[in-house]
Amino acid sequence: MDTEKLEQQHPIHLRIQTHREIISEQDVEFNSPRISGSEGTMFQTMQNPCPESPWTLSPLSTPSSSLIYHCIASLHRHEGNIYAIAASKGLVFTGSNSTRIRVWKQPDCIDRGYLKASSGEVRAILTYSNMLFSSHKDNKIRIWNFTVSERFKSKKVGTLPRKTSFLMFPKSNNTTKHKDSVACMAYYHSEGLLYTGSYDKTVKAWRVSDRKCVDSFLAHEDNINAILVNQDDGCLFTCSSDGSVKIWRRVYTEDSHTLTMTLKFQPSPVNTLALSSSFNHCFLYSGSSDGMINFWEKERLCYRFNHGGFLQGHRFAVLCLATVGNLIFSGSEDTTIRVWRKEEGSCYHECLTVLDGHRGPVRCLAACLEMEKVVMGFLVYSASLDQTFKVWRIKVLPDENMCLDYSSDQRESRGKVREYDMSPVLSPSWVEKKLQGSHFNY
Repeated sequence: MDTEKLEQQHPIHLRIQTHREIISEQDVEFNSPRISGSEGTMFQTMQNPCPESPWTLSPLSTPSSSLIYHCIASLHRHEGNIYAIAASKGLVFTGSNSTRIRVWKQPDCIDRGYLKASSGEVRAILTYSNMLFSSHKDNKIRIWNFTVSERFKSKKVGTLPRKTSFLMFPKSNNTTKHKDSVACMAYYHSEGLLYTGSYDKTVKAWRVSDRKCVDSFLAHEDNINAILVNQDDGCLFTCSSDGSVKIWRRVYTEDSHTLTMTLKFQPSPVNTLALSSSFNHCFLYSGSSDGMINFWEKERLCYRFNHGGFLQGHRFAVLCLATVGNLIFSGSEDTTIRVWRKEEGSCYHECLTVLDGHRGPVRCLAACLEMEKVVMGFLVYSASLDQTFKVWRIKVLPDENMCLDYSSDQRESRGKVREYDMSPVLSPSWVEKKLQGSHFNY
C-alpha cells in the first residue's frame, strides 16, 4: 500500500506515544540542543545542509539515566519518508521518495551531496567497498561508484537489467526485470553476485561484472521483505509476508539455487532479517508483525538452523533489524528502538535499553562501530514515518546490569519484566489489513 494512502487511512501511526511523555504534539521542529549533564558535551547547531536540500538539522540530546545512549542529531525531512539507510566509509546514505539519494558525513550528519537518478522512491540501498546499489520505483537497480575525499564524487556505472539495443534485443529487459518493487538486496562478496527480492515474490541473482541475471526463482507466496547472504558459506536467507523465513543454497558449479530449510513459527508477516556471526557461532534473527524477534542458531557442520527462542518487548510490528558484534538493534511500529545483547557462548539475550525519541514507526536502521584510533562505541542511524532521521551514540558500560530478559528458556529464572513490557499486541493497522485479506506494506 502507498505510504501516503496509509498515513491518510491510519494517521494514528504517526502519533503513537511512547511510555515517556512527549511535551507537545504540535512541536514539529525539535528543540534547540542541550548539554548532556553527565558528559558535558555541547552539540552544535548547524544551518540547513544545502540550499537544495529538503532537510533541516536540529540536534537533540536525549541522555538516559544509565548513560548508555545519546541522540546526537535529528534531521527532519519536510516531505516524504526515508525507506532505506546504508553506512559505509564514514558516510551515511539515505533513500526516500525523492530521486536523490542523500549522502551524509558520520557522525554529525553534515551534507556531503547526493546521487541523482531518473526514478525515485528508493526502497533499498546496499554498499560494498566503493560501490552502492539502489532500487527504484521503476523496478530497476542502479549501480554507483563513489569516492571519499575532500569532496564526495559519484558516478552511475550501470543499471539492472542492463540497457540493450532496442533493435537487437527488444524484449530482453522484460524477461529479467522485476515486475514489482524491489524491496531488498544482498551482495555475495566472493562471487560478485547481487541478490534482489521483490514484491513480485521472486528472487533474482545478478552477476555484477557483466550485469547479467544468472538466476531467477519464485521464492515465496507473498511479498519478499528482506534478503541476506552469509558471506562465510554463501547461504541465502529470505523472509516474506507469507510468514516464513527460507534458506537457500547455491548449487555447486551452477548458478541455480535450491531450498534447504523453511522456518515458520508465526502466521504474521516477517518484515526483516539480520545475521550475527562470530567465530564458531552464527545466529539468524527475524522480526515479524506480531512484535516478536525469533532467533535461530546454525549447526556448525551443516546448513541447518535450530530455533533458539524469541526476544519479546515490542508492542507492535518489528520493521527493521541491525547487528554489530553481539548487539542487536530492533526498530518497531511502536516508535521505539531496542538494544539487545547476546551473551557470549549462549542463546541468552538481554535488553540493554530502549531508544524512544521517534514519534512514528521506525522504518529502517543502520548500525556501525564508531572508530577513532580505538573503538569508541556504536553509531545507530534510524528513520521513522514521522519523517525524521536520527543519529544515536551507544556506549555499553562493562558492568551494566541486565534490565530485561526475553530468552525462551531462562525468562523465569533471570531478570524481571516491567509492566509495560508484557506480551505484545498486534499492530492495529496489520489486524485491519489481515481482516480485509491483504497485507500491509511499509
